[in-house]
Amino acid sequence: MIIVGIDIAKRSHEACLINESGTLLGKSFSFPNSHAGVDLLLKQLRKHNPDSLPVVFGMEATGHYWLPLYSRLVQEGFVVHVINPIQSDSLRNFFIRQTKTDQVDSFLIAEVIRFGRFSQTILAEPDLIALRQLCRYRFSLVDQISDVKRKIICLLDQVFPEYESLFSDLFGTSSRQMLAEFSSPEEFLSVDTEKLASLLRQASRGHFGLDQAQRIQNTARHSFGIKLGVDALTFELRQLVAQIDFLETQLAELGEQISQYYNQFDCTLHSIPGVGKVLAAVILSEIGDIHRFAAPEKLVAFAGIDPSMKQSGEFTGTHSHMSKRGSSYLRRAVWLAAFPASKFNPVLAAFYQKKRSEGKAHGTALGAVSRKMLYTIFALLKSGQSYDPNVAH
Repeated sequence: MIIVGIDIAKRSHEACLINESGTLLGKSFSFPNSHAGVDLLLKQLRKHNPDSLPVVFGMEATGHYWLPLYSRLVQEGFVVHVINPIQSDSLRNFFIRQTKTDQVDSFLIAEVIRFGRFSQTILAEPDLIALRQLCRYRFSLVDQISDVKRKIICLLDQVFPEYESLFSDLFGTSSRQMLAEFSSPEEFLSVDTEKLASLLRQASRGHFGLDQAQRIQNTARHSFGIKLGVDALTFELRQLVAQIDFLETQLAELGEQISQYYNQFDCTLHSIPGVGKVLAAVILSEIGDIHRFAAPEKLVAFAGIDPSMKQSGEFTGTHSHMSKRGSSYLRRAVWLAAFPASKFNPVLAAFYQKKRSEGKAHGTALGAVSRKMLYTIFALLKSGQSYDPNVAH
């Protein structure tokens, strides 16, 4: 058998060939991350394998750079093992110098495969990979919208600091449409009160009218906003409001796409109170095959919601903190789901109140709810059943 260890990088990879006894077959070599590069790899493989012995490839799951090479090798019919980088790091510890070079790394990866003591990264099916990509992209859009909102608040604090008190939701439909038309106290005062009232009625579907128009203009008349460079600030403000409209349109389209992918799976996570289809899709896509977790504690650790404890010698810390290892996307989704669940899910709300009555802080109690929710998620993914508050999970 020929074992090929490949050290993955962005532009080019390093390959090392060994036989079953661990003997090097020639020097390690670099090849581009392209079809031409793979052709070069296969040419070298044929050169050192004249007897057509079975070939096994090993590579680390380094970012996303390994995926094109993996796809091509699988298409060629080869067996490819994708391992966690931690496993080759463990083998490196046996080397006194602990040298970190591409040549050494490719050899260590080949050795890990030769020893056969590795846990392979379980690859999800294509639809699950697509769902994960869309869900992570959604978090990116949400973060972009939040960033734009912070910038808008910063500008309003300078131009029209009293505006925030005029609407219960600064970024609601009525307020946003007003800011798209009028971005400074002077612009609000330049329009006829009746016309402003008409625009408010239309934007709010009759909720606001003349009273609100008069209130806005009275507030604008006594605003303490700056008067220098206002044109530049209001121009930026209008563009940022338009950005929110655009990003939220994209977010809605993305939500529909996520739902289409999620509906292809026989998943019941959205039956948990506090977990809508979007969060259920994130959770499902990040977990993948639930059978790779032997117990719910393993899933909790994967989400990084397990407690970490500081310990040195005979000292053990008395305060534990969330380890925050594993999937940050899964941790974020479960945390977002835990917040409404602690209020509206009878079982988890009672659990939250119990923790609070024990003197736990809000964040600590919410972390406990998140861990308990992961136990429920584990049980539902294992059984395929819908959530039942009367069944202990």
